[in-house]
Amino acid sequence: MEREEYDLEQKEVFGHGDSAFAGPAYKVEERGIQMGEAADMYGNVETAEDYGYVARGLKSRHIQFIALGGTIGTGLFLGIGRALTQAGPLSILLGYTFTGIAVFAMMQSLGEMATWLPLPGSIPQFCTRYVDPAMGFAVGWNNWYSSAITLCAEISAASLVIDFWQGAQHTNIAAWISILIVLIVCLNIFAVSIYGEAEFVFASLKIITIIGLLIMALILDLGGGPTHERIGFATWRNPGAMKLYVSNSPNTGRFLGLFSTFVNASFSYGGVEMVAVAAGEAENPRKNIPKAVRRVFWRILFFYVLGSLCIGWLVPYNDPDLLSAQKAGSSGAAQSPWVIAIYRAGIPVLPSIINFVILTSASSSANAFLYTGSRYLYALAQNGQAPRFLLKCSKKGVPYWCVGFTASITLLTYMSCSAGANKAFVWFQNLTTIAGLFTWISICIAYIQFHKALKAHKIDRNSLVFKSPFQPYTAWFSLIFFSIIVLFNGFYVFSPWNVDDFVTAYVGIPIYFSLYAFWKIFKRTTMVNPAEADIQTGKAALDAAELNWPKQHARNVFERVWFFIA
Repeated sequence: MEREEYDLEQKEVFGHGDSAFAGPAYKVEERGIQMGEAADMYGNVETAEDYGYVARGLKSRHIQFIALGGTIGTGLFLGIGRALTQAGPLSILLGYTFTGIAVFAMMQSLGEMATWLPLPGSIPQFCTRYVDPAMGFAVGWNNWYSSAITLCAEISAASLVIDFWQGAQHTNIAAWISILIVLIVCLNIFAVSIYGEAEFVFASLKIITIIGLLIMALILDLGGGPTHERIGFATWRNPGAMKLYVSNSPNTGRFLGLFSTFVNASFSYGGVEMVAVAAGEAENPRKNIPKAVRRVFWRILFFYVLGSLCIGWLVPYNDPDLLSAQKAGSSGAAQSPWVIAIYRAGIPVLPSIINFVILTSASSSANAFLYTGSRYLYALAQNGQAPRFLLKCSKKGVPYWCVGFTASITLLTYMSCSAGANKAFVWFQNLTTIAGLFTWISICIAYIQFHKALKAHKIDRNSLVFKSPFQPYTAWFSLIFFSIIVLFNGFYVFSPWNVDDFVTAYVGIPIYFSLYAFWKIFKRTTMVNPAEADIQTGKAALDAAELNWPKQHARNVFERVWFFIA
């Protein structure tokens, strides 16, 4: 889509006359970064003043800690246990490693696009500008729905985690759900900086806990626990490193067990792209977004790869306590392999501490998904693919209609309180099973087209602030890897055949392509020619604003260390 076509489309969407794109630097200097960006995006100051715009209120430390631990929820603490009992310790180590490589490659692609043009919501906008408006519509609404339902699931998980403590077991779960909903809405509705501070605290707690668990695992493995038993790789020898799954044939069974961990790991890594969603509200994005994207490597290495290695050391895949907790659907930390490892080591106090961390992780993840869901909705409204009243922002730069509309979906969480309604709630959750994988696939496709657009516009990638390596092959690798997982994620439903599991595994495919086909037919969209792709709208004001960000100068060694971390 050419710049002129995009401008014309914006006029049609926002109903204003001639655009005044000249002088973005003047707009930024005269009206501030927020209004300068809005005027550049909407084409005129009048529209910008009517709707307002999101504010760049996320500081460097907010972005860095969101990158490190923002959307880590119950998956890392609880979900990894199911992968262990299903596939064995070596399989989860390999599964989380291979999937982590693909996720990091995808994030490199997204980081380059988000640094070039850090827009709020970003991903639907990249797909609309570089690939096809129909893809932007499909990925935007698919992401919004997925974020909204996952928000409900995390609130439900957090309320169930509270039941781990005996004093809370006689309180109606609806009370905990209500408290959590009010808390999460309050963190999102007033100012993005409040959300950023909350995520900074939550992520700090998760990071400290995970580092502590890794150190504890090493100590226990070397015989430093109360029992002084040196574990080593004993669980890899007995019951074994790789468990047979679905098939009794040794080679086939081990391979299927390994492949099943790819699916589980993909769910655990879900939300890692949130850094790019927040790029439109980050201070000094050309500096902070590349830094945050590089931090994703350490998140993958320390939290997931080393975490899966440590779990495999400490807990055998046939541990009776873990298997019985999973079968009974026990609440909270009872299903966590970390807690099982602590019990096996004879340390009595830590399980309650871990349960508290799982509670804060679920709450933090819910907080993050309300934020991302509202920003996806905002991006759709900017593309003209959602009602334009959703563009209205408060004076603090919060798109309150988007936050309110997304938060209203949390009322579905109350369905988890009764057995009958819970079945419907689980069905809603099943619709989101592979939504995250479609997001990553769409990002890879958008980057491949963005790469072509840079060539067509004769822009040297060596001049970019952030240039991801080995492109476009990196994006192609991730695209193929995630596509294979989508196609074969439900392999287990065929032996024996199970209709419910088949729908759960594959219903996301027709949902995504139905959204794509609807907008394709309704708007008669066409694929974007790379030579006509709009890679400039919104960039001029960002370039002009770059000079206004204050420089950081470390005055001592402590500040130097802090600036490196955050």
